[in-house]
Amino acid sequence: MSQDASPTQPWGRIDDQGTVYVRTGDGERVVGQWPDGDPAEAMALYTRRYEGLAVEVELLEKRIESGALGPDEAAKAVALVRGSVVDAQAVGDLDSLVARIDALAPAIDAQREVRRAARAGRVAEATTAKNRIVEEAETLATGQDWKNGADRLRALLEEWKALPRLDRGLDDALWHRFSSARTTYTRHRKSHFAEQASRRDDAQATKTQLVAEAQALQDSTEWGPTAGAYRELMRRWKAAGPAPRGTDERLWRQFRAAQDHFFAAREETNAQLDAEFGANAEVKRAILVEAEALEPLRDLAGAKAALRDLSERWEAAGKVPRGDMKELEGRMRAVEDAVHDAEQTEWDRTNPEARARADETVGKLERSIADLRTDLAKAEAAGKAKRVQDITESIQAREAWLDQAKKALSDFS
Repeated sequence: MSQDASPTQPWGRIDDQGTVYVRTGDGERVVGQWPDGDPAEAMALYTRRYEGLAVEVELLEKRIESGALGPDEAAKAVALVRGSVVDAQAVGDLDSLVARIDALAPAIDAQREVRRAARAGRVAEATTAKNRIVEEAETLATGQDWKNGADRLRALLEEWKALPRLDRGLDDALWHRFSSARTTYTRHRKSHFAEQASRRDDAQATKTQLVAEAQALQDSTEWGPTAGAYRELMRRWKAAGPAPRGTDERLWRQFRAAQDHFFAAREETNAQLDAEFGANAEVKRAILVEAEALEPLRDLAGAKAALRDLSERWEAAGKVPRGDMKELEGRMRAVEDAVHDAEQTEWDRTNPEARARADETVGKLERSIADLRTDLAKAEAAGKAKRVQDITESIQAREAWLDQAKKALSDFS
């Protein structure tokens, strides 16, 4: 058996008992036993082990150089590989591998410094961003943009959540200002809508009283004064403003029914005078031409003002033949109802509470879908087919709800 390594293997040898040694700067140390085999095969085996270590060191160098490992990961990897090399059961220039590993420390330190600088830059950017968020929130808190302010504050909150934390004291102080601004805005907004609700309740009480007054007059036979009283009731009705939607419609039907009852009775009583009222019918037909030309959906205020004048002229025109009464009154009532419906439609379209609820529903669905898409990407990457199917079905369901919510929201535009 050959005892010494060949000249091509200056880093190790095999003695007569088959003990394999490696030479390092600290001297020889035993790396293995090969008592009964071919020394050349033994040396080839332990050399291949060294070559594997060299490849591992080279890969580590490349990963650190490319930035594939973070500084902390790199330091752990260096310690692990260095330990493997120092205690390696291999034959080769282990000292050079150790030196190459040790030479990686400056690169890791440099990367750590770069990371530290980048982190400081992100913190500075986050500080600027959070100050901007706080200032905008405080501006919103002093305003009265009840329609868009809540949406903007929700967006600012999401933006805040996406930013990294700052120094604890500074972060807590900015968050306290931001939270206080949101609380102030919410309190003022609730107060505003409470006042609106109170006005609607007041309008309901007023219109309930007007219905009672209208019903008390419906059997009157004092045609002229009572017709004037109904005009005054209508003026007060319009001045009362909208009551809660469902209640407003119910009270309007009751109010209108009382008027209809009175005017129907008046028409029946005056039926014998029909022959005398032909000229009045022509006047009212002329008034109807003007009334039916109104376009309340385009110019509600103008239509309401014009209708008031037309209504006064209509009443002043006097009675018409019985045979014309239904047609003429029906046409005029259709105009009045169109204006009323346009007024109600405008209220429905601009109702800030309903718009806010619709906005919130759309926002929640959009955020939910975005979160599900993130979960879907993770499930697909993990190869979880059942999870992918479940999430996909959830997304499809929420997208259908979102389409419905957006359609409802578009009715307010």
